[in-house]
Amino acid sequence: MMSLRFFLLLLFQLSVSGILAINNEDPTDKTMEDFSGYPIHAPIDYSFAAPNTLLSFLSVDSTALENQIDELSTFSDTPAPSVTRILYTEKDVLARRYVKNLMGLSGLSVREDAVGNIFGRWDGYEPDLAPVATGSHIDAIPYSGKYDGVVGVLGAIEAINVLKRSGFKPKRSLEVVLFTSEEPTRFGIGCLGSRLLAGSKALAEALKTTVDAQNISFLEAARSAGYAKEQDDISTVFLKEGSYSAFLELHIEQGPILEAEGLSIGIVTAIAAPASLKVDFEGNGGHAGAVLMPNRNDAGLAAAELALDVEKHVLGSGSIDTVGTVGILELHPGAINSIPSKSHVEIDTRDIDEKRRNDVIEKIHQSATTIASKRGVRLSEFKIVNQDPPALSDKSVIEAMEATLKELNLTHKLMISRAYHDSLFMARVSPMGMLFIPCYKGYSHKPEEYASSHNIGNGVKVLALTLAKLSLNQ
Repeated sequence: MMSLRFFLLLLFQLSVSGILAINNEDPTDKTMEDFSGYPIHAPIDYSFAAPNTLLSFLSVDSTALENQIDELSTFSDTPAPSVTRILYTEKDVLARRYVKNLMGLSGLSVREDAVGNIFGRWDGYEPDLAPVATGSHIDAIPYSGKYDGVVGVLGAIEAINVLKRSGFKPKRSLEVVLFTSEEPTRFGIGCLGSRLLAGSKALAEALKTTVDAQNISFLEAARSAGYAKEQDDISTVFLKEGSYSAFLELHIEQGPILEAEGLSIGIVTAIAAPASLKVDFEGNGGHAGAVLMPNRNDAGLAAAELALDVEKHVLGSGSIDTVGTVGILELHPGAINSIPSKSHVEIDTRDIDEKRRNDVIEKIHQSATTIASKRGVRLSEFKIVNQDPPALSDKSVIEAMEATLKELNLTHKLMISRAYHDSLFMARVSPMGMLFIPCYKGYSHKPEEYASSHNIGNGVKVLALTLAKLSLNQ
């Protein structure tokens, strides 16, 4: 006997041609409705159905989504095509308001925490179960592009819209999260919002005295944006482990692999762990012409030698997954005819293997000590600012994505994320997964950053169907 579910689905498909004329009475429709006992043109309730029955009804409004991405990019402190959106600035506040409005228009209930993490929830029919979450960030480093993070926020809202248009009803609630300050631009702390959600007590304490380059405190800046209003204690934002049943982030790859290989989706299996170092040397300044070379204690050359040693130690790790970057090198007094008396170096090193990365850090420390002694300068500071462990994607989330991709007939590959994301810290709260879409030549963090509407649409479909699967889990 034909199952009721299959029969209803067949009836729906047979009546597609009549949907455009819902207001016109069709005798055939009425006969079918009378026979089945169900209105043909009413939305189908998929709360009892397997998510793959949604396939025929997944429709991404790519034009609207592209327009939203373009509009959000106008909230910028630099002219197009670049985007600059710094934490708690006027443009950041306006961009947040724009996203909250989109959440509201999608029927999500919106709330914010003390540091400005924004949550938009679609209640499931078993709302007491831990929700499934998705999201990313919208802050942008100076002169960057308009897709980094944004695709994972606006795309998540569109994924909810896709499911709603299909008639799907989630069992577990679905929640879109806009994370505060994934970029470390203003206060030097990457993934600030997600670190706090993951319960970083050290960060919560440090933020009480943290200031930016203009000596504006974090709390002062947060209050200017409407957050942290009542108290200095921001540990109220901490989430308990298990607050979400799963977390999934959609993101542009920020690398060239998917585009080069002609693949639609990347499934992230692991996120490389970053460590940040600050190193200061102090030597003797002097006139660039008057002090002879054998008599110099040049702090600038000590910094330069250390930068080369960073490269040497990273290349010597034996793995292509080990990377290191000297992103900041500052000299004092910074005059062409003055020998540097002080130097400041900031180093980023990453790996998916925590021990291997930590071994590199130790070698960098040994080099700094040796260089200081050899050049007659003082190593006044060697500070590990952060030393995060890597994160592994959860097997169950990966399997849900793989099943979705098979159903959608999209090509994919398993891959590592060498950039870090809010997902790195959400893995401490719940099972985590990430999916990448291709971006033009792998460009990111610059105005040329670009992801096609087609690729974004594929990402949103995968996100929507995977969220549906995860929401129906026991």
